[in-house]
Formats: sequence, C-alpha cells, structure tokens
Amino acid sequence: MKVVKVSLIVLLIMQSVSLNADTIPERKGFWQQIKHQAGKIIESFTAVDTNYVEPQHYKFTMMLQNTNTYEKYRLENNEGQTITLAPSPSVKVGPFVGYQWIFLGYTVDLRNFNENKDRTEIDLSLYSSRIGIDLFYRKMGNHYYIRNLFINHHTDTKALEDLPFNGFQSSIKGFNLYYIFNNKRFSYPAAFSQSTVQRRSAGSFLAGIGYTRHQTSIDIGELNRMVKEKIQFPSNHLATNEPHVAFGDYRYTDFSVSAGYGYNWVFAHNWLLASSLSAALGYKQSDGDIQHDNKWSAAYHVGKLNVDALGRFGLVWNNTKWYAGTSAIIHYYRFNRQQLTSNTLFGNLNIYVGFNFGRYKKQ
Repeated sequence: MKVVKVSLIVLLIMQSVSLNADTIPERKGFWQQIKHQAGKIIESFTAVDTNYVEPQHYKFTMMLQNTNTYEKYRLENNEGQTITLAPSPSVKVGPFVGYQWIFLGYTVDLRNFNENKDRTEIDLSLYSSRIGIDLFYRKMGNHYYIRNLFINHHTDTKALEDLPFNGFQSSIKGFNLYYIFNNKRFSYPAAFSQSTVQRRSAGSFLAGIGYTRHQTSIDIGELNRMVKEKIQFPSNHLATNEPHVAFGDYRYTDFSVSAGYGYNWVFAHNWLLASSLSAALGYKQSDGDIQHDNKWSAAYHVGKLNVDALGRFGLVWNNTKWYAGTSAIIHYYRFNRQQLTSNTLFGNLNIYVGFNFGRYKKQ
C-alpha cells in the first residue's frame, strides 16, 4: 500500500500544481517552474535510448499473475550438527491493474487457503530506467518442515525428514536500493515490469545499498522430543547416550553495500532473456543465545562482515500491446558466528500474461 500512496501523492501534487497555476495568476510563473522542474526529474528517471529500448505506448495495463514463493533455512552449530527447515511453498494467483506508475493487485494463496493465517509475505519491487528498489517482509509463523537433520555419523535421521516442526519461527524485513549505470540502453523495466521493450541487447553495472532485520527462534526441547520419539535406538542403548541437538536463536541487523552486473539478451524479435547478479558486503550487528538440553548459554553480541547475494532472472515476450513471461528474484543471506551458522534462501517465481490499452496520444 505504501507504493500506492507515494504514486497518488505524486499525481495529486502534479494536479495541485496545475490548479494553482490556473487560479493564482500572480504566481503562475512560480508554479509553472515547479511543474517544469518536476517533469524534468520524472523524465530523467524514464529517459532511454530508443535505439535500444522502446518506451511504453499505453496508459493502462491488466495482468493475471501466478506467484510462487520459496524459503529455506540451514542451521549449523559448532559441533557440526545441521538442520534444514522450510515451509511449504505458497502458490498464489490473482489479477493486477495498472495506470502509469500505479499498479494494484490481489492474489489468493491456493495451497494454504484455509491454513497459515499467521503467515505474512510482502514482496514489492519498483523499477525505473535509472534506479530500483526491493521491499520485503516475511513472517512465516511456525509452519515449517524438517527437510534434513544431521546429528552425528552414527544416527540415522531419515524418519524425521519432511515432518512438520512447529518449534521454529522466523521473520525478515528490509530493502535493497540500487543504481543502474547504463540506464539509457539497459532496461530493468523491460524484463521485470513490462513497461518498456528491450530492442537491442545491452548490459550494465549495478551498485546499491541495503538494510535487513532478521530474527529466528527454535524450540530445542520440542526438536529433541521428536528425535527421541522418531529415531529407533538399539534396545541396549542407554538413555544417557541418546544424541541431543543444540541450536539457538539469533537476531541481526545488516547494513550492506552491493555491486553487480545485469544483462538483457534480445535473442529474437519481441523476446528478452534477462539476468543479473549482485554481491553485497554487509555488516551484521547480531545477538543470540545457544540452547542445549533445554538450557540457554550466555548470549553473544557481536558485529561482523558477511557476503550476501541477490539474483534476478526473467524471460518475457512483449509486442508492446500483449505480453507474457516469467521472472524470479532470489535472496541469499549468510549469518556466520563461532557458535552458529545460518544460510537463508528465499525468493519468488512469477508467471504472468497481460495486455496494455489506452494508447498515449501522439504529440
């Protein structure tokens, strides 16, 4: 909803400028100058080299989109024990309607329609020829599954694979803001928002900044209960020798700077294959606790540099009137401390089809 508000504010300001220019003659020059400067700023964010990029010709668009979201956590403690947790992927379908910079839509989660009411996923990306921004917020509740568990080389944990585990919760929120250097010839909107058409292949270096706040918690008592219940130990096995797992909660705030490269390959008329990859050097200020046998160790509170990654991929057919394609955005975050290491992977896969209408008048 924030994007809608910002877009509406821009439109209302432009309308207000026009009204005031008409109703206050003595200040007409002042308001006309503001309107002119605002128009120049907007044009600077959408200006392209038309030998490489064909601009949008229509005011309105309608689209049907399928969105598939994925998420995975892999935790490892200093004893070499690992666990991989992931919720079931969500499959959403819904319509979208757009007018110039405003794009509204609603999707229904077909797989979890009557479940996971506490599951919240917000992923929003805004693209112009010069800059782009990703906003994301995810809170998955406790609807996770154990995808893999390693305790030691003597313990077979296959009986736990793909079982639901309600003892893990996570939330992650943040943004990525980036600048596109070759913005006249390389078009992110052509690949990911269908508002322009890439006519000739081009690439560009990217640079940006980012912020992430990440929190997780795990119920070790519940996990060890499942281990004891599901794993078959020999009859002569002593209870005191039963393996126990030890993971912990962690929280961190990450500030990062990123650099990368993107390339749009026009391999046929109206067809585009796009990809970009950025690596981010982030400073993570973190704190957490390690739990073992239902007892918490002393908390740690440290700061450290880590490398994260962000990838985008897209395939689109667009003849300026009709368009169809698929796109994916993948985030990777690594949290590495002496006591605990976490690898987090999440992203979206979109499949869409739509059309534009309301052609701009030729000037």
